[in-house]
Amino acid sequence: MIKPRYIFLAIASCFIVSLSSCNGGTQTTENTQPPAITQTTETVTHSGHSSKAKININTAILSELDKFEAKLGVPALSNKIQANRPYGSPEDLVSKKVITQEQFDQIKDLVSVQEVELTGEAKDVDYMTKMGLMKGHLFVAKELLDKNQPKQAEPHIGHPVEEIYIDVEDQLNERQVKEFKTTLVSLQDLVKSSPKSAKVNTDFTASEQSVDGAIAALPEAQRTKPGFVLQVVNGLLDAANSEYGAAIANGKVAEAIEYQDSRGFVIYADELYKGIGTQVSQSNPEAHKAIETSFTELKKVWPSVIPPSQPVKTPPEVTQLIKTIELNSQKVIDQSSTQAQS
Repeated sequence: MIKPRYIFLAIASCFIVSLSSCNGGTQTTENTQPPAITQTTETVTHSGHSSKAKININTAILSELDKFEAKLGVPALSNKIQANRPYGSPEDLVSKKVITQEQFDQIKDLVSVQEVELTGEAKDVDYMTKMGLMKGHLFVAKELLDKNQPKQAEPHIGHPVEEIYIDVEDQLNERQVKEFKTTLVSLQDLVKSSPKSAKVNTDFTASEQSVDGAIAALPEAQRTKPGFVLQVVNGLLDAANSEYGAAIANGKVAEAIEYQDSRGFVIYADELYKGIGTQVSQSNPEAHKAIETSFTELKKVWPSVIPPSQPVKTPPEVTQLIKTIELNSQKVIDQSSTQAQS
């Protein structure tokens, strides 16, 4: 059973507040939220370069909390963290007996109870990444429906509604995107009640077109700019890495849903990169070659939407491929930024 995921998407390293690594300011305000938790909202107006994303344990979705589950090797930890909300401080993970002090010491640098308010390009990257996550979910749902596996497809149709839509709804309204939550919910209900109905394909197409329409709310020039797209790619790969780490246990694919989620995110990230690959190859051929080669190897990890009996690669091996893409992406992003300033 998929639990509702109270939404916050901590997108990759490109959004993390890093006061020392970037120019640009952050503004801090305090507000009190029940029950008596003081949270800090940091307004991010630029892209940070910190490699460690702090995860807000009060609002993060399960795919973000999966980073802790994968790192500590504690089954169902993501759900346990969610069930014990709210937290007044990161240390509450220990005082509420969610994890031990020893386990907390391993992740304490990644834990936060702060909200991050994104502005400027960072907000646009966050928006596009959330749309990309929706695309990834729907991609694997369609694969499973085509294989006559509606029960397996159900959670992936539900994820865009349960995980993402609420979190991005304000941005959709700001960008004057027509409401499409109803379309997603209708598809989810239809697959549950009448998976063999001919209307499934019609509703599925409508859902995909709705997400594509939301993506089109961003200017085309921005959606085709390598520096922008690579930040989105990194966000999708970061989410895929977390999901894959949570999917593998004891040398086997223990969680099919997480395996499938990670597959969808990687496939869409690769699709986005192909759209800018020619531009990157011209501006930085070395980085392009490294990214392209790593994507080729990365996609082999998911030979099918149905998990293999044995994982093709271990989570550390997947992490290394993703790090290679992210490091080379950052070279292109930094190069683009330097050229824009000169």
